[in-house]
Amino acid sequence: MASDATGTKNETPRGGAGGTADLMVIFGISGDLARKMTFSALYRLERRKMLGCPIIGIAGADWSRQDLVDRARQAITEGGEDLDERVFDRFARRLTYLRGDVTGDALYEELGRMIDRDSRPLFYLEMPPFLFAPIVEHLAAADLLRNARVAVEKPFGHDLASARELNARLRKVLREDQILRVDHFLGKEPVIQLEYLRFANLAMADVWDRRSVSAIHITMAENFGVADRGSFYDAVGALRDVVQNHLLQVLALVAMEPPVGADADDLRDKKAELFRSIPPIDPKRCVRGQYQGYLDVPGVAGESATETFVALRLEIDNWRWSGVPVFLRAGKAMPETVTEVRLLLHRTPTLSFLHTSHQVERNQIVVRIDKKPGLRMQLAGHAGDTWHPVHLDTPFAEELGKPREPYERLLYAAMIGDPQLFAREDSVEETWRIVQPLLDHPTPVQPYEQGSWGPAAAHSLVAGHPPWQDPWLPPQEG
Repeated sequence: MASDATGTKNETPRGGAGGTADLMVIFGISGDLARKMTFSALYRLERRKMLGCPIIGIAGADWSRQDLVDRARQAITEGGEDLDERVFDRFARRLTYLRGDVTGDALYEELGRMIDRDSRPLFYLEMPPFLFAPIVEHLAAADLLRNARVAVEKPFGHDLASARELNARLRKVLREDQILRVDHFLGKEPVIQLEYLRFANLAMADVWDRRSVSAIHITMAENFGVADRGSFYDAVGALRDVVQNHLLQVLALVAMEPPVGADADDLRDKKAELFRSIPPIDPKRCVRGQYQGYLDVPGVAGESATETFVALRLEIDNWRWSGVPVFLRAGKAMPETVTEVRLLLHRTPTLSFLHTSHQVERNQIVVRIDKKPGLRMQLAGHAGDTWHPVHLDTPFAEELGKPREPYERLLYAAMIGDPQLFAREDSVEETWRIVQPLLDHPTPVQPYEQGSWGPAAAHSLVAGHPPWQDPWLPPQEG
């Protein structure tokens, strides 16, 4: 799904059901996600003339339709968009507001009066996960799911058992192809590009296996703490918040085999196959950390053992990757905000004509996902009597054009019925299976200083393998 110079792409769906939605219903329109992401994404789609349906926003707030429009305007401008009044006016005319209690029957009776029985609605649930199943069950009881698709935000459960229970309840009233599980990382341009970089380029494909790669590192670092999200984060932690979903989904695209066809399920089959090849993680190969000062965050329990940092090692038991360790780390209050995938290649053999060849740094392939996505190839050059790394850097925006924001891409995919950017039931359950031992037997949290790369034990985790690398950071502006 490569971008052209304007950021557009081939929009041909890779499978899916129901055709293009002719109505969007957003549950939780008054929430933070709508304020931070949804309104701006919908406005950008309107600007591209790709938003072709009315929108009903649902919440419990005592708003009028004009309040909703004003809220949308405020969110779009605060999000940094250059507001075009003509575009916004078109967008505003699509908006309708419905106030109600999502756990009561009255809301769905009113919604039923507003929706034509032959319409193809997209229900987007920007709600706490414990409400997913009750909302969908109410929609089913009101006979509103016949031609519908339902998009739900992660997390999809909080462990393997709850994920299976949620999937079972949804599947009682929905087909799998009607369910769109939203993980915004799957809408990021560099994550999508992994598939194309690997399989459309022989220079990449020929080194992308155990014969060339000695280790895989994936890092997701944030240079800020929990801030005002203490109550939410303390019940979740880094493992549930970003590893089970974001980082394992990225790993699937890094390590999977090539899809056999262009259908969305051809891609998702290969991702599920990759997950099945990963054994459950050994808690002894996991380091959990908690930044100093976390316990002082409002909403955090006084004796909390929730991790704000996690580093772990896993294996992939298949022909391509057998023997190649995979190291993941994610944390808050790190020195930088950056997300990257790094493949560290084997060292070249020591040859007599290469003086001091033992000092040659191993080649590396780096895909930076955030910030300022790009590709780096690290080679070795010789200057004078010493070896120096030679970096071949390509910012994606310069070569591929400015990408769409993840939610703009995901909302459009949901509207047209393209499921390729959404997680499938089997993959969700497999990722929970992989991390479940760490949930059942968590290791003690170890303190680390804010602005560091986590506890010292995280470095011991990679002993005998290439050490953690300093992330490839974008150039400073100005």
